[in-house]
Amino acid sequence: MKKIGNLLLASVLGGAITLGSYQLIFDKEAIPATFTASPNENSFLPVSNSNLYGTNVDFTEAAEKTVHAVVHVKNVAVFKGPRSIWEYYQYGNSGGRALQGSGSGVIITPDGYIVTNNHVIDGANELEVTLNNNQTYKAEVIGTDKISDIALIKVDAENLEYIPFGDSDNTKLGEWVLAVGNPFNLKSTVTAGIISAKARDLNVQDNSPQSFIQTDAAINPGNSGGALVNINGELIGINTAITSPSGSYIGYAFAVPSNNARKIVEDIIEFGDVQQGILGIRGGSTINISPDIKAEYNVNTAQGVFVSEVTLGSGAQKAGIKTGDVIRKIDNIDIKSFSELTGYINSKRPGDKVLVKVLRDGDEKEINVELTKNEIYVASMLGLEFKNATKEELKKFKTDNGVFINGTTMKNLPENELVGSLVTQVNSKKVGSIDDIKNALANRDTGDPIYIKYLDKTGKEQSMLWQ
Repeated sequence: MKKIGNLLLASVLGGAITLGSYQLIFDKEAIPATFTASPNENSFLPVSNSNLYGTNVDFTEAAEKTVHAVVHVKNVAVFKGPRSIWEYYQYGNSGGRALQGSGSGVIITPDGYIVTNNHVIDGANELEVTLNNNQTYKAEVIGTDKISDIALIKVDAENLEYIPFGDSDNTKLGEWVLAVGNPFNLKSTVTAGIISAKARDLNVQDNSPQSFIQTDAAINPGNSGGALVNINGELIGINTAITSPSGSYIGYAFAVPSNNARKIVEDIIEFGDVQQGILGIRGGSTINISPDIKAEYNVNTAQGVFVSEVTLGSGAQKAGIKTGDVIRKIDNIDIKSFSELTGYINSKRPGDKVLVKVLRDGDEKEINVELTKNEIYVASMLGLEFKNATKEELKKFKTDNGVFINGTTMKNLPENELVGSLVTQVNSKKVGSIDDIKNALANRDTGDPIYIKYLDKTGKEQSMLWQ
């Protein structure tokens, strides 16, 4: 009996040891994995003892939700004359050669509205859209915004799969994203990455600062106009640009935030063009202002937008924003740079109200501002500031179109002569609003000269050339 008892005890102990070993090996909670930044427990430097953790983000659901709503867009443009000596010999003086370009687009409604880049469809005589299931449709252009590089097109179809808009203001640095495109009609492709930066200003065109989402998800030229989505399959951006000497992806790419794209699309559908609201200030990031200005206006912060000038008659001026104020928040969204301010305001319309928190002489103030319509445009490449003219002002110049020169931004320009003059043509095209000037400058080929006709303050026609 004693031998049997000893054998039974040995069996129990063996089972317990085996079970304990099993738990040590397979039960992750039994011994939590930890790390330390320094082997010296008495280190005076910060040391982390947090549990190691990994990530197992599942992209499959987001990919399945979105690939069928991203399309291939083919642009056929016909040029009436030869663009080079080689085309002259090949096609003669009549030209008429059909050139094809392509990109991607995002279906945003089940009845066939599609967002893409303006540069994808620019100059098209014919647009063809191919879905991920190889169905092909002819598309028409509903409207474009060349400044933001957004275009809205439509196909005649029903019950299409689409991607709902997400809130790009709620995106965070380090957040996982998918770039979905349909390049070269190869069916939809998906790449993954994170948000590397927000409110990135590339200064790609001569206009107010842009505000892009930067990502390291691989985006190549055929993906232009495709979707940037979060892991819930919501549209948070329209993939637009890459910065690369070779023209191919080298580690970062850029997307127009979805809030801005949605606002542009809604404006085009409702009004036929983009309704741009402005705060009515000039300024820049506080980190860039001089020590003398900081001392003069008692600016003691490195983050925010310093107001260097308030436009007369603007919403900012009427609400009481003053030169020297530092804008810290708009609608409880932190504003650290001018591009962040521009990005948020570009998602608003004239008449919208925003709550602006400013720092003035060390005290914070909250000011309600009603946005006004953009009536001022600074063309930095020309060194000129333009202002829309009223009908009464045009009558004084005995003309039916024109835009005022409101100021100069380059010291070598004759300010006294130019300010108050009325620009009537840019590159032989009549202009009647600051939007006409924006479009004329945006549509010119890089490096082409700029020719302006204007009426001086006496009504005499003058001209200027920029090369």
